[in-house]
Amino acid sequence: MDFEFSKEQRDIQRAAREFARGEFINIARECDINETFPLSLLKKAGDLGFLGVFIDEEYGGAGLGFLEHALILEEFWKVDPGLSQELCSVTFGAEEFLLFGTETQKTKYLPGVVRGEQIMGFAITEPDAGSDTASAMTSAVEDGNEYLINGSKVMIGNGSAADFLLVFCLTDPEGKSRSSRHSILVVETDRNGYEADKIQGKMGLRASDTANIFFSEVRVPKANLVGERGKGFFQLMQFFDRSRAYVAAHGVGLAQGALDLAIAHVKERRQFGRSISSFQATQFKIAEMATRIELARTLTHKACWLVDHNKVDTKIIAMAKWAAGRTAVEVVDEALQLHGGYGYMNDHDIERFYRAAKVLEIYEGTKEIEKLIIGRRILA
Repeated sequence: MDFEFSKEQRDIQRAAREFARGEFINIARECDINETFPLSLLKKAGDLGFLGVFIDEEYGGAGLGFLEHALILEEFWKVDPGLSQELCSVTFGAEEFLLFGTETQKTKYLPGVVRGEQIMGFAITEPDAGSDTASAMTSAVEDGNEYLINGSKVMIGNGSAADFLLVFCLTDPEGKSRSSRHSILVVETDRNGYEADKIQGKMGLRASDTANIFFSEVRVPKANLVGERGKGFFQLMQFFDRSRAYVAAHGVGLAQGALDLAIAHVKERRQFGRSISSFQATQFKIAEMATRIELARTLTHKACWLVDHNKVDTKIIAMAKWAAGRTAVEVVDEALQLHGGYGYMNDHDIERFYRAAKVLEIYEGTKEIEKLIIGRRILA
């Protein structure tokens, strides 16, 4: 087994690192405090080809894989989680078009998000349907040549910023099984009856847009159905088998960024007449953190590599997502501890990283759901 990256992959990794360091550092803290994201940054990322690199070339993407996408995201998250989350989320759900969309849908919706000219999102979660996606009640009722959508979604990425969303809807409430009752529809956010309420005061990732959204008699044409009617749940699970693989890179990147901050601090900070990096306790902490990150990184790369080679392994993907999220939480905790009281103040970046970490064990499948997936597949 060869763990060496190709020259192209190393070049992508280096370019993403340079972009993040050059564009994020001077604005990250301000964007977090003000809960804003500069659209000019989105356009720059699109112009340089960093958005949705897994999207096929005929639809504006780079035609690369999820491993390359993960490499970019890791470099971004090392520098700032909030800005990075927004840059990842603008193509969130594009996999549904690639896997199940019509040619018309692909050519209509994908090129704009790759160029950074449009923003998309995927509206799945509801007040009473978080991890239990099959309980989603937002309805889409057939009405002539249209679907009529009513309901609400909560905590949706880009809910108030997107040009269009994929919406997981209940279309067949009388379906024989809970997994055959839902479908996925494209909803342009300028349609009558669409309303978004941006969420303020998030614990972390404040530069990224999150909103509660409401559908009141929203009409979309039948042509906005992605894939097959009644197959939405199965399509959603296939999406998760891709998104969770690279979302694991969020955790790896955040953890590595926190470690980098800790290393810089302990080399500079002096106590008892010498650098605290010379203390054995500090060295043990750094060694443990670095090892945890490398384990999570290797598992993440394996999960993405398997997807790219059409060997999707739901168990490995769940392991990567859970392990990377846990690693981020554990590493950033130790990294802040090494900063001491300084780490508690928002003029030190580690404070922002600390607040961002916890959501990695919640979104895109909670740690409990990932463990459930792993356990069931082992014991099946």
